[in-house]
Formats: sequence, C-alpha cells, structure tokens
Amino acid sequence: MKPFHRKAVILLITIFAFAAALLSIFLRDTSLSRIRKAGVIRIGYTVEAPYAFLAPDGKVTGESPEVARRIVERLGIPGIEWRYVKFSHLIDDLEAGNIDVIASGMFITPERARRARFSEPTFHARQALLVRKGNPLALHSYEQALKRPGTRITAISGSVEEQLLLHIGYSKEQLVPVPDALTGLSAVESGIADGLALSSPTLRWITSHNRGNRVEIAQPFDQPRATIGNLGYGAFVFRKQDGALQHAWSDAQKGFIGSPDHVHLLKRFGFTEKELPGRITTAEVLSP
Repeated sequence: MKPFHRKAVILLITIFAFAAALLSIFLRDTSLSRIRKAGVIRIGYTVEAPYAFLAPDGKVTGESPEVARRIVERLGIPGIEWRYVKFSHLIDDLEAGNIDVIASGMFITPERARRARFSEPTFHARQALLVRKGNPLALHSYEQALKRPGTRITAISGSVEEQLLLHIGYSKEQLVPVPDALTGLSAVESGIADGLALSSPTLRWITSHNRGNRVEIAQPFDQPRATIGNLGYGAFVFRKQDGALQHAWSDAQKGFIGSPDHVHLLKRFGFTEKELPGRITTAEVLSP
C-alpha cells in the first residue's frame, strides 16, 4: 500500500472510531428518557429577581423559571420539582445529581462551561451599578470606583460580577461578597458598601420595588473595558453527561426564544427587547 493511501486509511479508521465513541456515549445517555419516565424534572434556582424569586403565594417565578415551564411543557415532562440552592452552590448541586437543570439567570462563562453544559442563550444583560440616592461619590464605572481610595463595591459570591471585579484588580478589602442581591442592597443602603455590581435587569427590578427610595442606578454607566469573554449571555445549565437533555432543551427553545410570547413574558419582569440574545450561539459566546 502506498504511503498516501495508508495515511488515508488510518485517518478514516480514526474518524470512524471517534464517531463510534460519540454514538456509544449518546446511546448510553438516558438523561431525557429517564426524566420523561419519572414524569418530573428537578430544577434548581436561587433568589435573584427578576431572574428567579418567590411570588407572594410561594410560587417560584421570574424570567428563568417561567421560560423553563414553557420548555418543560414542550418536552412533554408533566411535573417540575423546584429546589432552592444558594447561587454559589448551584453547579455543585448539579454535579452531585441533586438537580437536573439550573434555571436562575446564570451567565455563560468558560469557567462554568468546564464543569457543565449550557443551553443556547436566552437573554443578554449588560452590567450596572447600584449606588445610594444622589450617587454621592459620583461613581460611573467599575474601574472608576476601583481607583477611588476607600471605595468598596459589593457583589454576589460566585457571580460573574465578582469574577469581573477581581479580574479588573479589586482587592479583598475593596470587594464585599454577599450571598444574594437583597443583602447587597442592604449593604449599600447601610453604607457597608458604596455600590452593588449586578446586571441591569436585576438592578432595575430592585429600584422599581424598593420602597425606601434610598438607592438608584448610576447614570450614566460605562461598561467595563476589561471583560471575561462575551459577558452577559444567560442560559440554562445541565450536567456534562446529560447531552440528550441539553440538546432536546435547546431544540425546544428555538421556537420560543425571541417569539412574541417570549418578549411579552420578558416585559413582565422588566426586560426589554434589547436584552434578547439575538442569533449568537453558546459556542460563539465561549469562543476566545
């Protein structure tokens, strides 16, 4: 056999072996069929309005849970079991098998993608900063706050905002970690922190529901110059080995995300059409 033909045969054998391995993995992946057989899917959430929170009647609601309900219905799964998990523990619980999917407005990042799978994007949120009424320190960007001596900014532990502030150069003395957005709001109102770094939909929700009227969103606000990849694209999250569930979920999203029904749903939670994800894919979000 000529060297060229030998190399071609080896290449074909390698391709077929790789395809067979992928097929074998896919055939062993019972994530979707298992859930359909059980008739219930376990969905993890944390409280950060408007992405996910509890209504006065105790119902789990918000942008992510309401979209999840529609996708679960499209998948033919009759029941949902909602499980509250602290934000910083969501992926841990997912990996441990305590939940099947995360529906909590989680941003797509390379670090998280190394541990879990993402659906295709469902929204795109920009960064914002919550400050005390009147913005007494005249803060208009994360970088500006970093350079002002003595200024402290709070962020949710494990959030993209926390990672971003550390990436920009915030020290432990300048960054105040909190477990959730409401604690961050209290930190700003009490003066423990000078600002709360969060996505714009969350801060719009906080200010529209804040009866004390002691805080506001910094305006104007300059988006961070240093970012972590394509920042702000959110999606649902699945275990690495649950490719069948993740693929079926993303397929079910195609006819809903960006539809009039989806836009109407988003407006209920303070999102605008500018925060639709557009045509970008998760692979593109994660690309360098």
